[in-house]
Amino acid sequence: MAEKSQRLSHIDWMRGLACVLMFQTHCYDSWLSPEARKTAFFHVSQLGGTFPAPLFVFLAGVSFALVTDRLRAKGASRNAIARTTIRRSAEIFGLALLFRVQEFALGYPWSPWTDLLRVDVLNILGLSMMLMGVFCWFTGEGSGEVAAAARVRRRTILAAFSTATFVALLTPPLWSTYRPHWLPWPLESYINGVHTFDKPQPWLFPLFPWSAFAFVGLGVGLLLLSAYARKYADAGVAALGGAGILACAASVWFDRIPVQLYAVYDYWHSSPEFFLMRCGLLLIVLFLVYAWCRWGWAQKGFSPIIQLGNTSLLVYWAHIEFVYGRFSILPKGKCSIATASLGLLAIFLAMLGLSVIRTRTKGALARVWPARSAAARAAGASPAAGS
Repeated sequence: MAEKSQRLSHIDWMRGLACVLMFQTHCYDSWLSPEARKTAFFHVSQLGGTFPAPLFVFLAGVSFALVTDRLRAKGASRNAIARTTIRRSAEIFGLALLFRVQEFALGYPWSPWTDLLRVDVLNILGLSMMLMGVFCWFTGEGSGEVAAAARVRRRTILAAFSTATFVALLTPPLWSTYRPHWLPWPLESYINGVHTFDKPQPWLFPLFPWSAFAFVGLGVGLLLLSAYARKYADAGVAALGGAGILACAASVWFDRIPVQLYAVYDYWHSSPEFFLMRCGLLLIVLFLVYAWCRWGWAQKGFSPIIQLGNTSLLVYWAHIEFVYGRFSILPKGKCSIATASLGLLAIFLAMLGLSVIRTRTKGALARVWPARSAAARAAGASPAAGS
């Protein structure tokens, strides 16, 4: 159990890091005054805000790899693996729709009804995970034998990276010259994030390119579970960090070559080169976080970052209303940097407290429920129960 905790702690730490970056991005974006938004501080804070969404989707793929590999090791059939993972993914997609209803209700009458159909990060997380469930059905055999599991893992890794590449390459035309105009805008928005606007919006989260981050995470997660990575964990993660550096360099090189494949080329929003750059940065962050958890102070006592990572969905859901919503703890668009920073600290502590309560409550229920179930079974089996 200790080995498992050591092996997975960096994944939880990365997820917690995404939560912290999300908090600061949202707080400063919501609360800073127009004057404060003109400062370099604000622009740096929003630059940090480019990481949370790719991190969340990428880590969903890594977690998906861990779950499917564990199920396969237990001998689950590929049908059972697909059924389990798709059902859980559908629950997340359902929560995404419920979240949009909540936001609309709390923002009424100012929220437009079209916000109910906005494609947000939770929507794309649920859909991407459902697609990965179907994907793993095609690539899996469902056998618990070591040789079969290794063969499935290799095949899935290759297919996952190929799928991510395919999605990234299709993104530019689907955003520009080959947009699916014939679809109703709520459906087209899941392809390119057009929503109700005349062109795709980079602040939304369509399948192209966002689902590709999930498939990269799936491939990386399975690489971390390979026999070599299990035996030489440090070298395996370091190799991924090195691959991240090469990916960033390749992104710059591809961007500078004079020949372009697309009629409309937008490096910072839809290009495969920018996707490659972000994937490279994710791998570098993965290595740095692994090193911090392995040799640093990340696990010396209680880790607030890991704690947030364990309940990332809850704190994502909860903090929005206290930053952007009707219950914002500070006046929106009227605060100085100092005041907004104090508000950020309050949000961080409140979400950390909520996370701890959630963990302890869940743990208490897990301890109480089996005891009650055992007592009920014992009562049902006793002669008095049938009299």
